[in-house]
Amino acid sequence: MWKPVRVRVAWGLVRARTRVTRMRGMAGDAGMSTSEYAVGTIAACAFAAVLYKVVTSGAVSGALQAAVERALDVQF
Repeated sequence: MWKPVRVRVAWGLVRARTRVTRMRGMAGDAGMSTSEYAVGTIAACAFAAVLYKVVTSGAVSGALQAAVERALDVQF
């Protein structure tokens, strides 16, 4: 259960964060713009392409296959 002291501390932290945000001039920055979404999407696609190439490479594929084979060959 929330005690009055905890509520006051939490509210103080919220007020301090708001004060710092206003001092830095970021109070009106609510989210990303369309260009930021575009750059983020391109970066995510590039990362996915690199990750796909790494995972489908011969060395990684062989290592994953060996790990699965070792896991399935465990004697009970």
